[in-house]
Amino acid sequence: QAQLVQSGGGLVQAGDSLRLSCLDSGRTFSSYAMAWFRHVPGKEREFVASISWTGRNTYYADSVKGRYTISRDNAKNTMYLQMNRLSPEDTAVYYCAAGDTLPNIITAARYTHWGTGTLVTVSS
Repeated sequence: QAQLVQSGGGLVQAGDSLRLSCLDSGRTFSSYAMAWFRHVPGKEREFVASISWTGRNTYYADSVKGRYTISRDNAKNTMYLQMNRLSPEDTAVYYCAAGDTLPNIITAARYTHWGTGTLVTVSS
């Protein structure tokens, strides 16, 4: 069964680092582009980063470029999001996603499978 299982997240202080993981438990998405999005209540879901199925191509939102790193280990069926120099503005529920699409696609609707989300809270 195709399922994305997220882990990581929690409460950290500004300037801290955190790593999110997204396990493809059904081993379904190794040939799919994958991405991270985040959502703050009252706002639209926001693209954070994406990665091609090979892992060679990555894309970032301007707001996280230079601070976040997306990666994947297809042998472990897992995608990661390393988040450094976190700020309160990064507080959100983070979702991983997979889609049979180009990795430079930042539109949430093009990703067909989603994790359940994990809350990241950054205190000032």
